[in-house]
Amino acid sequence: MKKLALVFFILIKTTQSIADEGMWLPQLIQALNISDMNKNGFKLTATQIYDINKASMKDAVVLFGGGCTAEIISNKGLILTNHHCGFSNIAALSTVQNDYLKNGYWAMNNKEELMCKGLTVTFIKRIDDVTSKITSSLKPNFNENQIDSAIKSQIKLLETETKKSSGYDVFIRPFFYGNDYYMFTTETFKDVRLVGTPPESIGKFGDETDNWVWPRHNADFSMFRIYADKNNKPAEYSEENVPYTPKYSFPINLKGTKKGDFTMVYGFPGRTQEYLTSYAVELLMKQQDPVKVNLREKRLNIMERYMKNNDTIRLMYTAKYAGVANYYKKWSGEMLGLQKSNAVEKKKQFENDFLNSLNSNPANKEKYTKLFNEFKEVYLDYAPLSKQIDYFTECLWGIEAFKFAANTGLALQTELKKKEIGATNNFDALLKDTKKTIPFKNFRKEIDKELCVAMLEMYDKEIESALRPRLLDSLYNTYKNNYKAMADFLYNNTSFVDNDKALQMFNDYEKNSSLYQRDPLYLVAVDILKHYQKTVIPQISYYDIQINELQKEYVKGLKETMKNKRFYPDANGTLRVAYGKVSDYSPKDGLQNLHFTTIDGIVEKNKTGAEDFYVKPRLLELYAKKDFGNYADKDGKLHVAFIASNHTTGGNSGSPVLNANGELIGTNFDRNWEGTMSDIMYNPDFCRNIILDVRFTLWIVDKYAGAGYLLNEMKLIK
Repeated sequence: MKKLALVFFILIKTTQSIADEGMWLPQLIQALNISDMNKNGFKLTATQIYDINKASMKDAVVLFGGGCTAEIISNKGLILTNHHCGFSNIAALSTVQNDYLKNGYWAMNNKEELMCKGLTVTFIKRIDDVTSKITSSLKPNFNENQIDSAIKSQIKLLETETKKSSGYDVFIRPFFYGNDYYMFTTETFKDVRLVGTPPESIGKFGDETDNWVWPRHNADFSMFRIYADKNNKPAEYSEENVPYTPKYSFPINLKGTKKGDFTMVYGFPGRTQEYLTSYAVELLMKQQDPVKVNLREKRLNIMERYMKNNDTIRLMYTAKYAGVANYYKKWSGEMLGLQKSNAVEKKKQFENDFLNSLNSNPANKEKYTKLFNEFKEVYLDYAPLSKQIDYFTECLWGIEAFKFAANTGLALQTELKKKEIGATNNFDALLKDTKKTIPFKNFRKEIDKELCVAMLEMYDKEIESALRPRLLDSLYNTYKNNYKAMADFLYNNTSFVDNDKALQMFNDYEKNSSLYQRDPLYLVAVDILKHYQKTVIPQISYYDIQINELQKEYVKGLKETMKNKRFYPDANGTLRVAYGKVSDYSPKDGLQNLHFTTIDGIVEKNKTGAEDFYVKPRLLELYAKKDFGNYADKDGKLHVAFIASNHTTGGNSGSPVLNANGELIGTNFDRNWEGTMSDIMYNPDFCRNIILDVRFTLWIVDKYAGAGYLLNEMKLIK
């Protein structure tokens, strides 16, 4: 018995969330976290973080647009978020004459603030546990389909009833793979206006070179303002609307941070998978990430070769290159972090310890032994399907011509058929929008064809003939795996990659649609898409359901067995709190990175002459004068960014980073490369979130942009 007790003790200790790990539901902070937070330096109460009756921090945190976070920093509805979160809105407002992306923009009064069409911000009014209400209709004899149907029905019913009675929007999300359900009551404001943004050379300083990288010198921020009607309620855009008066806004601390200081991130993290088994992590680390990294690396190399030799092409493909490179870096770092952490072996050890802890309960021991065997069998079947999907999305659908021809051509055909039989259709509008894409922007036929050659070769070497789309496999056979000849045939005989042919096709599409349906590239691309939609994706979905059910049972078993462990749910785009400390880190042996960077680093990088490190003369002039105002640190330097050990992910972009007193000290905007593994397994040695120092933000606003009047709205702690 002593040995068993020891095993169980070790199991709990090795899985107990350390202070830095976790994305916690704010309404559960009092029960789960406040004691630990206080021990680590936090000086406030749980109700100051989350309260449904009084103003609290939650009332100053908003979901910005579709997938970022922002924070309210004044009593006049001024909000702060990342530059990359506001990028699309800034781009939409920009013109050739007024390029706000390139040059920046600052309103000098409310009338100069620019309306952002379609931009919304959403507040969380309250969060309620509705698990019992959702599961009340379930019966022991229900099969999986009946359970799924009953749960969906209950969710819809409860959402409808609550929305009707409260007057607010509501949504319900599953947690712990459906073991728990929480309802979120929300309020969305639709009149949001751009107040200011620095130029790209500041807001994107370092761009792709520094993406997922520390040390960092990027002033990744922009400012917006929420407007409401005269009753302070949400309203569509109107000149009669007034700045929103919030229930709470964050005070801003100008004293800076030091190593070891408490930090808290409050935001909307997107997606994590912390409770995956060793089978899933091994698949991800040894197959999924390497496949995707390898395919993207090949695409990046081809684009880079063309971009280096031609400035026109470089400008055309910069955004595409960055889009491909973003997750190439992320998956590379994730893979490296998991390898360095020995993640698979740690997962296996944990699973063995878990089973050993059940020795005193033979029934449970048998149950969970069987469960792990089922996991093993499912992932053996899942792995080849996963590989096929990755080769579809990252390989075949990395060919622009294939993707465009299939998606556009198929949509037009579908809507045209509806029109021909007199059914409601969207053909005319779709065709009109399609014509607007001609001439093709940021597309070169020769580059895409070379990408096609490379991807066809990589697909051929990894996906066996029997698993390929029929027409594509026929091409391989016809051209005896001469990939260039295959690409030449497709690109020389299609209307989807040539401006003149495409324009002719879309101008007379309705008249000659049958002709264009015989376009060889279109036929191959559509066959690829249908093959995966009809053959592979349904199989993937089938196994996804099985895996989710197994995960549900697994997590349920962990929670029932480890009564003393604090469990946090995976991120799913809902409001969370993470806390940690300002920390430096050592990415490799012999290399130690400080926890902060200064404006000195901007100037040093600028001297390299690299395009990603260009800054406008105005910043260099201020630097030369050492005109840092009240924003310099006590060391006399102007700090730009710092890192901490908070557990973050995508969606935390723009999140407020707060000190022990709940004062704003920075804005979260990225993670370090190796730390991207925190989506799967948090490691305190590698995982760091990268934060823009709020003092540098205010220096840019005040000294660089000359919009210091905005500081008069803020509560500054000096």
